[in-house]
Amino acid sequence: MGDHSGIVTVTDATGRILAEWGDQATLTIATDANLAPWFCWSECAAGTNGMGTALEAHGPVLIRGAEHWCQAFHNWVCAGVAVRDVVTREPIAVLNISCWRNQLPGSAGSWLANAVTKTQCTLRRRARDSGAELVAAYTQARGRSSAALAAVDTAGKVVIADETASVLMGVPASTPAVDASLRWNPGLPELIGAARYASKQAAHNPDWVGSTQIFTHLADEPTSISIRPVFLSGHLIGNLISFGLSDGEPLPEPERSAHPRVQPRRLVAMRDNRMVLLRLSEVSFAESEGNDVWLSTDQGRLRAASQGLEKLDSELADADFLRVHRRYVVNLSRIREIEKGFKGEMFLVMDDRANTMVPVSRRNAPAVRRALDI
Repeated sequence: MGDHSGIVTVTDATGRILAEWGDQATLTIATDANLAPWFCWSECAAGTNGMGTALEAHGPVLIRGAEHWCQAFHNWVCAGVAVRDVVTREPIAVLNISCWRNQLPGSAGSWLANAVTKTQCTLRRRARDSGAELVAAYTQARGRSSAALAAVDTAGKVVIADETASVLMGVPASTPAVDASLRWNPGLPELIGAARYASKQAAHNPDWVGSTQIFTHLADEPTSISIRPVFLSGHLIGNLISFGLSDGEPLPEPERSAHPRVQPRRLVAMRDNRMVLLRLSEVSFAESEGNDVWLSTDQGRLRAASQGLEKLDSELADADFLRVHRRYVVNLSRIREIEKGFKGEMFLVMDDRANTMVPVSRRNAPAVRRALDI
């Protein structure tokens, strides 16, 4: 980077710079602007910038001159890309190249892409090893108990499930999915929440075992589950889920904040390589397709910058949005009509361009009726 007056930085998942390299003159200029190890460059801390914005986007970002929120960085051109966990799809690091009063070298994009690709290959190998270990832990546990059993990774995706558990989770039975890209999403929000809570508890106490109740497929009442973390070389790789058991410490009820949560002022979507900032009123509904979330908006159908409908649902919990189906979150103010099916099914007719009919699941129907006062 010496010929281009530039530096390379690596941050953690919070945008905190861990290390940087480059020519000494540019490093000195960067340090004066807090572009140095241990300073945080998340978007919430520093506004639009290569590192922080890359954490929020799925794919590389290019931030030039006055596109930086901070005026002191208008002399910089930055390109960043997030490295994401292959299991949870959450960002774990950012690689960034920044040039001072100069254009980025032509090879910057390919260098970042190659670096991320090599890193992801290593992460995928580790994920396969973790999947094999989860299958082994599942097999061992099956020999000790007759309860319905499944093994899920840290994202709540199913690696393997027995016949009974597979019906409850809506996934194939007794079919190992060691590769992270082949694992099944059961579409059970409570299970994902329980898995995340288990991860936090197991980080402090490896012997922790918990229990709670979740709604499953083909059941109108919640089912008791017991959660037991599984480790590989000291790192949490997933959980064993036993159905019909209440062993372990009860998980707490979701906490209600004493202070109202500040509603998000916008949603971020992607159009090609450009970030689109949407007012909440512009979004009719959100629909999940695999790991992606698609937004039906006044500007057309756009892919949300963040992945996972559970995350979006959580962010919009205090706004005028409601989860009505495992695949849909709707803007209540954008519902035009309500239609009943022959067997009592409920559909919401939205006021988007296509007047899309969004299905309401049976277990979400009471919440929809309360929200709409019908």
